[in-house]
Amino acid sequence: MLKVFLLCFSFFILNATDITPIPQKLKYDYQKAILGKKLFFDTRLSKDNTISCATCHDLSNGGDDGLSVSFGVEGLKGTVNAPTVLNSVFNFRQFWNGRAKSLEEQALGPIENPVEMGNKLDILVRNLQNTEYKEMFEAIYGSLITKDNLVDAISEFEKTLITPNSRFDKYLLGDEKAITKYEKEGYEIFKNKGCIACHHGVNIGGNHYNKFGAFKEITSDNLGRYDITKKEEDKYYFKVPSLRNVALTSPYFHDGREESLKKAVEIMASVQLGRPITKEEIDKIVAFLKTLTGQLKVIE
Repeated sequence: MLKVFLLCFSFFILNATDITPIPQKLKYDYQKAILGKKLFFDTRLSKDNTISCATCHDLSNGGDDGLSVSFGVEGLKGTVNAPTVLNSVFNFRQFWNGRAKSLEEQALGPIENPVEMGNKLDILVRNLQNTEYKEMFEAIYGSLITKDNLVDAISEFEKTLITPNSRFDKYLLGDEKAITKYEKEGYEIFKNKGCIACHHGVNIGGNHYNKFGAFKEITSDNLGRYDITKKEEDKYYFKVPSLRNVALTSPYFHDGREESLKKAVEIMASVQLGRPITKEEIDKIVAFLKTLTGQLKVIE
């Protein structure tokens, strides 16, 4: 617990005001991104032609699927809450346990996961060679479809899924009227309670790991980083989720255990900060969190 406290305290001291606006755009290869978009929405990536990336990452609804855990091929039930794909380019790792170091690595995972798309990459690549994709890949990559250029295209599209122009970003950029006095009070409480210790940076999270249950024991079948490292000290450590568009991404936590944003804030104050919090403070923090909803423009 001391390790967690010192980690959070150091982040709080060093990054007390370190929330930065999302840039208006990032550099990306347009042709690759358009190809990646087609793949992102294509159910042929799954073994039974029923599941696409967009099945679990609904771009019109916060970038996730609104379920506690997702369902894949043959109705198989997953074990974790689908994180939003929006702004995932800003995360330092992908997946709750951080097992993917890049968007490219992340794109590989669901394709071969037996409870997600349930496919085999060699089979998928071979099948796609017999479709309209063959000429598209040859035109853009100068080669046949491979595992590497397949996920390169998908990840290139995902780079475009950023949500600038939230009201809070406008406030950070100098528009004092972009958020209300009540919402500003919520931001101050967010900082003073210590929430910002873990939720900071351009993605207001997504840039380090922390233990779920830092100040109060929690129950979870998912052991987080431990499943990757097998180190006892990594049990219940997860990538801190982004708070961008959090008002749109219920249910919350790695297992989708909580539907209510207000309740999620209350749980975090107790479990992660070990601090009392009043109903009024929760309401103000939630009001602030709702200012983090940005604007997604899907490329055409």
